[in-house]
Amino acid sequence: MRVAGGSLGAPGEPTHAATFFAGTDVHGVDYTSARDADDPLAAESPFHPSYEDRPGAPDRVFARVDDDAYERLVTAWQRALGAAGAGEADVLHLHHLTPINEAAARSFPDVPVIGHLHGTELLMLDAIDRGPPEGWTYAAAWAERMRYWARRCVRLLVLSPDAVGRVPDLLGVDPKRVVWAPNGFEPETFDRRPRRGPQRLELWRRWLVEEPRGWGPGGTAGSVAYTEEDLTPFAGGNSPVLLYVGRFTAVKRLPLLVRAYVRARDRFERPAPLVLVGGHLGEWEGEHPLEAIEACGATDVFLAGWRSHDELPDALNAADLTVLASVHEQFGQVLVESMACGLPAIAVDAHGPATIVEPGETGWLVPPDDEDALADALVEAVNDEGRRTALAEVAYERSRARYAWPALAEGVARVYDEVRRGREPSGGAVGGLAEPG
Repeated sequence: MRVAGGSLGAPGEPTHAATFFAGTDVHGVDYTSARDADDPLAAESPFHPSYEDRPGAPDRVFARVDDDAYERLVTAWQRALGAAGAGEADVLHLHHLTPINEAAARSFPDVPVIGHLHGTELLMLDAIDRGPPEGWTYAAAWAERMRYWARRCVRLLVLSPDAVGRVPDLLGVDPKRVVWAPNGFEPETFDRRPRRGPQRLELWRRWLVEEPRGWGPGGTAGSVAYTEEDLTPFAGGNSPVLLYVGRFTAVKRLPLLVRAYVRARDRFERPAPLVLVGGHLGEWEGEHPLEAIEACGATDVFLAGWRSHDELPDALNAADLTVLASVHEQFGQVLVESMACGLPAIAVDAHGPATIVEPGETGWLVPPDDEDALADALVEAVNDEGRRTALAEVAYERSRARYAWPALAEGVARVYDEVRRGREPSGGAVGGLAEPG
């Protein structure tokens, strides 16, 4: 296996491809100069666009990218795929639907392609079909390209049964080509190593007081640092800790989570701080969580900042519950990883999370954008320690049986083998998962 992908920064930085994929044969495409250029799409290796429209970001939304820039992207990826040895590959596994697909079609038309959809491309297509937002001048052309690339894929891996049902009509593909292949976790990395008492307090002191990385809107206010006095709600490391992990984008509904927490807090029988892990510097949409915290006078809500994936197991093992209020989560990776560390979850009853969290068995599901229901679930989770502990045990066992990488990898390998041998698709799911639907 060889990985070809974008790279930023120098060796040792988490955004550097060879560092991130250490131990793998990596061909990195360096975007560093493109990121810093006046026009990131005019660089020799044009900065890869996005499915999200974030003004000022170097990764311009695809629907704003004109035909000339599109051709530059395709040409750049023809070079990159050729240098990575794509012509000698048995299978190309291409993530998302992007100009990389076009580069493969032009340069290596005889190499079969497995596409892998992660959800954001589906959200952009939905937006285009409803009537593209202002400024998405090239939306129709991109929708046509993406559907063409999807039809060229001999298999399309998707993250949830919800996507299995939506993708054939949305992209115009044979349902038998669509395979449910959820994301998984590394069981040796994500496991129960609970931090209690002084160990727990030490981690949150380090992340919040000694090494602050939380940022206000745009980073203009500097990092959000806390004092020893601010750590009082952690009560010596024995208070239940609620944890959010993810980006600060609009679909994550962080302001709603903050407001629901404020409404629930008065009904808590003991302190239970809420820690928000995420929010890369400058990357946020709509109301920033810090603005929501200040607007509603939320105390006991902490911004821990962006942390590497390697650090996440420490945070999960220093918490008791994961909360994800996102309304458009195609999978919900953090839910699987937190369950693997022995945490139950509160999530929204829609899309991917609804297939991961089993209400009353591994956590709580609440209706989308329902602040009252979210507050009630938080109260129950905090106040009923016995129930929380029972749910945690089931969550641990089921996450490891269903989403650990060894079982899922075997299923994906079987898909590779089917494609390599030219076998007809049968649909279904990889690993030990039940058939979707």
